Amino acid sequence: MQLREPFDFLSVFKTSTRERYDWINPLALLGLGTIGVFFIYSAQLATGKGQWMLQIVWLAAGVLCYGAVALIDYKLWLKYAHWVYVVCLAPFLLLWTPLGVTRLGATRWIDFGPFSIQPSEIAKLGVLVMSASLLTRAEIGSIRESLKVLGKLALAAGLPILLILLQPDLGSALVIPPMIFALLYVSNFSQRFFAAALGAFVLLMGVVAVDTYRYLHFLEVNNLSPSTDKGAYEPHSLLPLHDYQRNRLLAFIAPERIDPMGISWNLNQSLISVGSGGFAGKGWTEGTQAKLGYLPRAVAHNDFIFSVLAEEKGFLGSISVLGLFGVVLWNGVRIAGLARDRFGTLLALGVTVLFAVHVFVNIAMTIGLVPITGIPLPFLSYGGSFVLSCCVLQGLVQSVYRFRKEF
Repeated sequence: MQLREPFDFLSVFKTSTRERYDWINPLALLGLGTIGVFFIYSAQLATGKGQWMLQIVWLAAGVLCYGAVALIDYKLWLKYAHWVYVVCLAPFLLLWTPLGVTRLGATRWIDFGPFSIQPSEIAKLGVLVMSASLLTRAEIGSIRESLKVLGKLALAAGLPILLILLQPDLGSALVIPPMIFALLYVSNFSQRFFAAALGAFVLLMGVVAVDTYRYLHFLEVNNLSPSTDKGAYEPHSLLPLHDYQRNRLLAFIAPERIDPMGISWNLNQSLISVGSGGFAGKGWTEGTQAKLGYLPRAVAHNDFIFSVLAEEKGFLGSISVLGLFGVVLWNGVRIAGLARDRFGTLLALGVTVLFAVHVFVNIAMTIGLVPITGIPLPFLSYGGSFVLSCCVLQGLVQSVYRFRKEF
C-alpha cells in the first residue's frame, strides 16, 4: 500500500526569488480607491456623515486580503473549488435568520453589529472558482460531454442567481451570466451553443417587451400610475419581476410615461450632474446636485458616485477614471494570456469580465444608456463587502501572474 504524502500548506506560498509581481493593476486600483474616498467625502459633505473614513478602513482590510490571496498559488483554489463554492454560498442562509437586514423592501445584508455584509458579493467568488474548475476538468468536444458540462455550470451558476433574485437584487444577478459566457467562449464551446443562447436572449427580450406593454395597459385600465402602483400587476406578470423593477425599465424605454418626480428622478438628476460638469468640472466639493439633495443622498455615494465625480471634475476627471479602469481591464486580459494553464486563464478572464460588466453598466446607467440597476462602481462606490470582494478577485489575478511559470 502506497502512503500518500501529507499536503504541505507552506508550499503554496513558495516562489522563486526571480518571481516578479505585477505592479500595473495594484497602482491603478490604488488610484481608483483613493479617488473613491475623496468623492464619497464630497458626496456626503452636506450630511456630515463619515462613511469616507469607513471606506478607508475597508480599503485597508482589502489590501490585506489582496496580499494574502496573491501569495497563494491559485492552483490551490482548483483543489478545493467545491469547498470554496459551499463556503461562499453559505452566508445566504443567514439572510432568513434574525441577522438578515431588510432595507427598502430587499433583504440583502447580514448584520454583525459594527458592520454588515452582502452574501451576493461573496457568491461571485464562489461562482467564478467553481465555473473555472468545471471547465478546466471538463473534456469539451462531443455533444454529450458539452451538455454534461453545461448542466453542471447551469446548476453552479443558477443556484446563486436564484438566491440573489429572491432577495431581490436583479443587478447583482445580472453580472454573473456575462462572466459564464466569456468562460465558455474561451473554452472553445461550439458556435451553435452561442447562436442558441443569442436566440434565447432575443426571445426573452420579446417577452419583456410584451410584458411591459401589458403592464402599461394594466395601469391605464385601472387608472394607476407607476409611482402609485404597489405591486398590483405582479400577479398578472409574465415574468418574475417586481413592479419597481418594471418601472425602472419603463423609465429607460418610455420616460415620457413616467412621472419625472418619481421613478425617473434619479436618472434625470444624474444626467444634470454629468452634463453640468462641462470640460473641467465645478471643482472638488463644489458640486450642487448631491450637496443640495437633488441627486438623492442615499445613492450619491454608492451607485451614482460617477455622477458626483463627473459634475466636480468634468470630462477630464471622467476620462481619467475611465482610463484607469481601461488599464485594469487590459492588464487582466494580458495576464489571462500569460497564465500557465487553462484554470489560470479562466480565473483572470472571469475577474476581468466581472469588472468590465460593473464598470460598463454603472457608468452607462448614470448617463441613460441602460436602465438603472443597483450595480456599484469598483473601488469608487462605498461598500465594505463590495470593496473586499473586489480586492480578493484582483488578488486572484495577481496570483495568476505570480505563478504564471513553473519554478
